[in-house]
Amino acid sequence: MAESSDQESKTEEPTEKKVRDALEQGKIPVSREASIFASMAALMVIQAFLISQGVQQLTPTLTSFLDDPEGFPLSTGADAQNLLTVVGLQALRFLVPLVVIMAVFGLAASLLQNAPRLVLERIQPDLSRISPVQGWSRLFGTQGLVEFAKSLFKLAAVSVVVGVVLRASEARAFEAMYTDPVALPEMILSIAMRIVSAICIATIVLVAIDLAWSRFHWRRELRMTRQEIKDEHKQAEGDPLIKARLRSLARDRSRQRMIASASRATLVIANPTHFAIALRYHREENPAPLVLAKGMDALALKIREVAEENRIPVIENKALARALYEAVQVDQVIPAEFFRPVAEIIYFLQSKQSPRPEKVQ
Repeated sequence: MAESSDQESKTEEPTEKKVRDALEQGKIPVSREASIFASMAALMVIQAFLISQGVQQLTPTLTSFLDDPEGFPLSTGADAQNLLTVVGLQALRFLVPLVVIMAVFGLAASLLQNAPRLVLERIQPDLSRISPVQGWSRLFGTQGLVEFAKSLFKLAAVSVVVGVVLRASEARAFEAMYTDPVALPEMILSIAMRIVSAICIATIVLVAIDLAWSRFHWRRELRMTRQEIKDEHKQAEGDPLIKARLRSLARDRSRQRMIASASRATLVIANPTHFAIALRYHREENPAPLVLAKGMDALALKIREVAEENRIPVIENKALARALYEAVQVDQVIPAEFFRPVAEIIYFLQSKQSPRPEKVQ
């Protein structure tokens, strides 16, 4: 009951990730009827093209053995081994093409439904496969009822087809009582081919329905609840709380790095309390002043504090500080439009050589 209610709550179509995970785990839609139909088609091909030729090749060996058993000595173990080798080789010549065709049709039925995948999880032991509870649910669940309905349909279809074919071949069966026994295998093969062909034709509709049902049932089993979709989205995008925490840690590390870098600055341009930009200029290092740190409000005050502790000139220029803060990036040189005003400040500091903070209007 709980399983049924859980399935009813899964109203959303599966996401691409859910489908991809199912395929990787080997949970793929498979039609059993397609494999059975492939086997019947292979049997029909064998009857039409290989049985007669194979029997003709095998007949001389069996005939010689039955007509002249004394021609095959069995006095020693080597004689018996030779006899078994001859019979075995003839049997292999007859059976190998049959097995190959059955295998090819079976593989084709599987490959045409799904691409081949190597999934080791499918061959690992699973206690649920031998669980009576799970077995009971499989037998009497939706899938079990569908399989039972398909079996009833196949039984009815095969019974009707075999009955119709045998009824149509009744006259030939009576005639066989008065014909040469050599013709009996040919007649039996002809009737068998008609029966197999009729069964294949009768089950084509069932195979088509089963292919569609297997795909529909597979997608239905993969359906998700809204909560599952939300959880998957969180896993893909990341938990918002964790992402916010990571961003906060990144900002803290960036602030600490900038504050540490501010001690190497040549000058700091500041708006008295709101903005501060630490610049470093040495002609041997960079062609233009390099931005070591920038900050606003509390961070700006911290940059000014570090500058004062390291006797770095702090130049108060409201307009320039605000413009620089909005335009520059840390660890990059200042844009070209700020070369002239910053150069004037650097020239002023170099000419004055004063460690105390100055105010330039």
